[in-house]
Amino acid sequence: MDVKVEVPDHEVVIVGGGFSGIGAAIMLDRAGFSDYLLVEDGAGLGGAWHWNTYPGVGVDIPSFSYQFSFEQRGDWSRVYAPGRELKAYAEHCVRRYGVDAHTRLNTRITDAVFDEGTDIWHLTTSAGDAITARHVIGATGVLTQPKPPAIPGLDDYAGTVMHTARWDHSVALTGKRVAIIGTGASAVQVIPAIAPDVSHLTVFQRTPIWCLPKPDAAIPTAARLVLERIPGLKRAVRTVSQSFVELHFPLPAHYNGVVPIAGVGAKLGLRHLGTQVRDPQVREKLTPRYALGCKRPSFSNTYLATFNRDNVTLETTAIEAITPTGVRTADGTEHGADVLILATGFKVFERGNMPPFPVAGRGGVELEEFWEANRFQAFQGVSVPGFPNFFTILGPYGYNGSSYFNLIETQVNHILRVLRHARSAKATRAEVTERANAEYLESMLSRRKNQVFFAGGCGGANSYYFDAHGDVPFRASSTLETMWTSRRFPIENYQFSG
Repeated sequence: MDVKVEVPDHEVVIVGGGFSGIGAAIMLDRAGFSDYLLVEDGAGLGGAWHWNTYPGVGVDIPSFSYQFSFEQRGDWSRVYAPGRELKAYAEHCVRRYGVDAHTRLNTRITDAVFDEGTDIWHLTTSAGDAITARHVIGATGVLTQPKPPAIPGLDDYAGTVMHTARWDHSVALTGKRVAIIGTGASAVQVIPAIAPDVSHLTVFQRTPIWCLPKPDAAIPTAARLVLERIPGLKRAVRTVSQSFVELHFPLPAHYNGVVPIAGVGAKLGLRHLGTQVRDPQVREKLTPRYALGCKRPSFSNTYLATFNRDNVTLETTAIEAITPTGVRTADGTEHGADVLILATGFKVFERGNMPPFPVAGRGGVELEEFWEANRFQAFQGVSVPGFPNFFTILGPYGYNGSSYFNLIETQVNHILRVLRHARSAKATRAEVTERANAEYLESMLSRRKNQVFFAGGCGGANSYYFDAHGDVPFRASSTLETMWTSRRFPIENYQFSG
């Protein structure tokens, strides 16, 4: 009797076309896994740099760290590159490595189901068709779905409303009364960019953000030429940049109990605030009351000083409702506005975002329900027991707070180890063991005592780092440790079969 063996459409399907998906595609192809398909919801690749085009948008770590180690640029216009250059860099990588030939745009995955009889994933698209794959890599990130505020009356507002992540460039702000809700990372960039043009800007702040001086500057043409032409110089500059990034988040966040670097950073931030803002009352409102590191700090040389302008008002009274003509605060004051900007961030640990579509593994268990019942967890942020052949780039306990490019390369190196072994063993199924996953989760939780998040200073931070279980699913490791362990974990931590 002939036995029919189902052959999937692709060996690997990558869901998400930001730098995570682009990096995964390039590294897979270079490792000999060329039968892949990258599926992207949007009309173009680049992820955050495709969707975020608001005034002032730019990278929040030095550009020399925000790039692939195998595709380094030395011709950034600034130490902190503007968003358009990151979008151009993404498109350059896509063209150079032929990712576009393996890409399907304007395609949203609506669910993924694992077939235990064939060890194949069945992905359904918003168009109603199906894509099958032996392996799936989730590269959708977490800061992708804009989160509107739950404020009464928002739908009744008669003016123009837009989220920073979906900026409408047809709306002219010149001479308009503008209200912006939120003072997070995007607000820190957009507020100083639009303040000189609007007639009046009202900034509604719930929680002040730690803002540190930004070591930014234009890079002269001569310096760019030197970086491009001298062998090894780009790598050396990237190493210095990486060290700077490591000192500003991963080390203070995860090793604060050993070396309290966060306290030094807090003094620098308060000094910066004191030199930038003239009005003592405004300065007081902008002073964070939680420890540095409880939420991602910002770097800006213009944000704080914007509150010295006569046409900018900082409002810290709680918002009661949105009215047809503006924003009403709890004290009864109505702040009129022609345009309402929502700088309210993204869904992170809410339902429908982790993951952004239903994922059903062995026995029909859904990944979102598994995490809700058992807390967020994934072996090195990549794999979850019960979900064979399914990998994530930005899974729980995968990101340590360094450059996303470190994360991408680290996680894909982990995935490639598994795929290579599965191929050599002629296995159709690769699944992390429950023991390996449990031991990894326990190792992460055991390091809490040194993390700034659990040192008692994060009350009132309103940080999206904390999930519904009270956990902070960051990888409590230095960047060097993440790189080392992704290449050297025991392959026996996975079961191979089929």
